[in-house]
Amino acid sequence: MTDQDGRPGPGREPARWFDDEAGPVVRPYAMTRGRTRTAAEDRLDLIALVIAESRAEEPITDQTLSPEHLDIVELCREAPQSVAELAAEFDLPVGVVRVLIGDLLDAGLVHVTRPVPPAELPDADVLREVIDGLRAL
Repeated sequence: MTDQDGRPGPGREPARWFDDEAGPVVRPYAMTRGRTRTAAEDRLDLIALVIAESRAEEPITDQTLSPEHLDIVELCREAPQSVAELAAEFDLPVGVVRVLIGDLLDAGLVHVTRPVPPAELPDADVLREVIDGLRAL
């Protein structure tokens, strides 16, 4: 425990900013440099798919990107990932992942698409009629 000034008192341990099992802890806002929002936030709902751009295949030399940014790009190179999947994979809050993805969008390393809503998908009956019509030709 510490006194009012934050110094250890007599017979008290100094304050510890790390977990014995996990090592030093980095606060999520440190990864985003204190930012909690991104300009692309309206496009980054939980099911939005993050896809690595073709230029992301080249070695990334941007020194402003953190290891978390690079991890997101690497994972999205393998297969498109939703915002929710990325947050779960890296065990980070969704808000932090949104800010990191926003940075990657600005850098041109990823793009975001939204899945087609079921209401906009063609009706199965219409597709069957088209197939039947093509077969009849």
